[in-house]
Amino acid sequence: MTGPGLLTALWLTPLVGALVVVVLPASARRAARPLALVTSLVVLGLAVALAVGFEPGGDTHQFVESRPWIPAFGATYTLGLDGVALVLVLLTAALMPLLLLAGWRDTDDSSGATWDGRRAQSYPALMLATQGLALVAFTSLDVLLFYVAFEAMLIPLYFLIGGFGTGAFGDSGADRAQAAVRFLLYNLLGGLVMLAAVLGLYMYTDRAGLGPDGRGTFDYRLITDAVADGRLQIPPGAMLLLFAGFTLAFAIKAPLWPFHTWLPGAAVAATPASAVLMMAVVDKVGTFAMLRYSLPLFPEAAATAAPVMVTLAVISIVYGGIMAIAQTDLLRLIAYASISHFGFIVLGVFAATEQSAAGSALYMVNHGIATAALFLVAGFLVRRHRIREIGYYGGVQQAAPVLAGVFLIAGLATLSLPGLAPFISEFLVFVGTFEVYPVAAVLATATFVLAAVYILWTYQRVMGGPLAPGLRSTPDLTTRERVVLAPLVVVLIVLGFYPQPALDVIDPAVAETVAHVEGATR
Repeated sequence: MTGPGLLTALWLTPLVGALVVVVLPASARRAARPLALVTSLVVLGLAVALAVGFEPGGDTHQFVESRPWIPAFGATYTLGLDGVALVLVLLTAALMPLLLLAGWRDTDDSSGATWDGRRAQSYPALMLATQGLALVAFTSLDVLLFYVAFEAMLIPLYFLIGGFGTGAFGDSGADRAQAAVRFLLYNLLGGLVMLAAVLGLYMYTDRAGLGPDGRGTFDYRLITDAVADGRLQIPPGAMLLLFAGFTLAFAIKAPLWPFHTWLPGAAVAATPASAVLMMAVVDKVGTFAMLRYSLPLFPEAAATAAPVMVTLAVISIVYGGIMAIAQTDLLRLIAYASISHFGFIVLGVFAATEQSAAGSALYMVNHGIATAALFLVAGFLVRRHRIREIGYYGGVQQAAPVLAGVFLIAGLATLSLPGLAPFISEFLVFVGTFEVYPVAAVLATATFVLAAVYILWTYQRVMGGPLAPGLRSTPDLTTRERVVLAPLVVVLIVLGFYPQPALDVIDPAVAETVAHVEGATR
């Protein structure tokens, strides 16, 4: 048993910061955004301290903290970091200061001239709350604690989708309300199914007497160890149902076809900053959980269901690319492109080779960075004109060359151009998948053509050609916007040429997961 430490401080800091921001008196509301930004920088400092102290060749789970939570049910407050969780924690912590800066004016009116104190106070508080709950999900080593965070993060994100963005991004209040409700209903449905599976898993651990007192347990480490050495015996049919209950919730969150339909509406209804938080961080909880829970807890069921999951992943890859090409809405196009990329992540997870799983884990990070850069720069452009239709634009590079250049770099990263971060992760997924599902790997390569079409064609229509009427006065990126986008572009290039530090951290955790699954299915 250990007391509170860095991991507790990591998630508690943004939640406390959110509380402080939201209770500021009216006279101090102008301090809300700076206070939220400072809080996010403190969280980033804690994440960096964890990264510095993490030993890639050490224990699988490090910085472990464990205390009783609900002893009667074997639930504990247990946190820990493995390599995959660490890189996602770093992604979450590094993005938040940039997102708060990117959304600095999102609560003002469409001209940016009118300051709304209440909205400027609640918006960063909701962003910090979402971050804190996501950090709990990434670091939890108790299945019930993970479930609580998994569901609780829906609440602040629901208000972020439904409560902000009117006018400045070409949406209406009705659009936002509908998108927020759809987001909530889809994810609540998945969560309810997962709750039944969590309780079912607990019943089997209770029968096996896995808990310290001979009763049931939610401790992830105890359960996976018992699965590995045969002390936890779950009938194949029951294991498949439990696997389905967990994985359905993760597939909705991810989102995987055909559970994806909530994402495009939510992405365009929210502000770009909160949409990036959703796609780059919250949705990664779903893919992370597939790797963390679906495979090690239910290895035989995962092996049985793998062909189905691989098929759905390939459909997501191709479908997302085709739908992106068909879009006339700039932000909706990027949302469909993300669905295609999430398909790659799921493909690598369920191919379940060391290369594919490592590629998926790295892809979670690289996709988060590339999507953040592309969606934010597109959002900056849309905010200038309050129109999302691609046909309205043209020749933007003549009026705003820096904006156009960043859009091109982020777009090329999205289509996995060699030399930019997503390439190596996508390559690892292809290579690892080809070992066990060659047909799926070959079909997934269609995304190279699709991505080239929707990115380059979009760049040509929006940024190239003659300057469209009404765009001559389009301002280029401001200093604040350049401060937001510059680190993302730098990281895309650095990880494109030198991803080894991230892979050194990821590989041991992935190797243990794959070995666990292979050992249980022999």
